[in-house]
Amino acid sequence: MSDKYWVGFDLGGTKMLATVFDSEFKPCGRERKKTKGHAGSETGVVRISKTIRDALADAEIDVGQVAGIGVGFAGPLDLEKGVLFEAPNLGWTDVPLKDLLENDFACPVVVANDVDAGVFGEYKFGAARGARCAIGIFPGTGIGGGCVYNGTILSGKNRSCMEIGHIEVNPAGPRCGCGQIGCLEAVASRLAVAAAAAQAVYRGQAPALMKIAGSDLSNIRSGALAQAIEEGDSVIETFLRTAARHVGVAIATVVHLLAPDIVVLGGGLVEALPALYVETATAAANERVLPSFVDTFQVKAAELGDDATVTGAAAWANAVVGTA
Repeated sequence: MSDKYWVGFDLGGTKMLATVFDSEFKPCGRERKKTKGHAGSETGVVRISKTIRDALADAEIDVGQVAGIGVGFAGPLDLEKGVLFEAPNLGWTDVPLKDLLENDFACPVVVANDVDAGVFGEYKFGAARGARCAIGIFPGTGIGGGCVYNGTILSGKNRSCMEIGHIEVNPAGPRCGCGQIGCLEAVASRLAVAAAAAQAVYRGQAPALMKIAGSDLSNIRSGALAQAIEEGDSVIETFLRTAARHVGVAIATVVHLLAPDIVVLGGGLVEALPALYVETATAAANERVLPSFVDTFQVKAAELGDDATVTGAAAWANAVVGTA
C-alpha cells in the first residue's frame, strides 16, 4: 500500500464525513457522524478530530502517514488562515480550524468552501474532467456555486466567491433569506420548490405527493418530488421545470462572464431528476446567451454525489500543499 495518504472532510450543517484517500485518490476508509447541533465549537472540533481518526482506523492508516487534510465547510471563512467565521447551524463563530487540526495531526490542513471543494472534485474525477473552466451550481436548501479555472479554485483574496445563489433572476420575485429580492436561491432552491409543492398539496393539486409526503415541508424531499412527478402530479413537474429555468438564467449570466466549457449541476433535485433538470436548464441558458455563446458549453449532472466535497477537499489539499 502507498505510504502517502490524504484526508477529505465535509463539514455540513448536520453531518460530518471524513474519507481517507491513497496517493491515487482511491478511497480506503471513511467515517460519518452527526454534528450534534449547538454543542459548542470546542466540542465540535474534538468531534471533527475523532471522525478523522475513526476514518484512519477504518483504513488501517497511522496518523503519521497523512500528507494533508482538506476541509470543505458550508459557511463564510478566511481561506488563508483557515478560520470559520460563522456556522449558524452549529452556533460556532471564529473557529481557527486550520491551526487546531494542524496541531492535532501534525500535517498541513487546507480549508475551502464546501461547494468549491465539490466542484474541484467534479473537475478532477467527475463530470468536469478536462475542463478549462468548470462552473458548479448545487441547488439544495440554498444554492451554492463554485468555479475551477485553469485547475485552480476561483476565489477572492482570502474569501470564497461565486455566490450564484444570489444572482437576481426575478426582480418581482420573493425576498431571499439574504434580504434581497428575487435571488436565484429564493425561487429555485429545494426549499423554494418544496414550499410551492406544500401549497399545492394543501390546495388538492398534488394528490400523489399528498400520499407520499403530505404537506409537511420536512417530508417533501427530492425523492418524494420525483416520485410524485412519476405518479402524475403535473403541477410538481411545472415547479421543477420553473426552478430549472431560473437556474438556466443564472447559467447564461455566468457564461457571459467566464465562458465555461462545462457547467455541473448537483444536489438532490438534480440527482432525483437529472434529465428533466439538465435539459430544461440548458435550453433556458441557450435562449439567453449571445448567439456566439450558444452551444459553447455543456450542462451536466454531477457524478460524485455526496462524495464530491470530501474528494475535492482532499484533492485541493494535495494541489495546495504540493505547490507550497
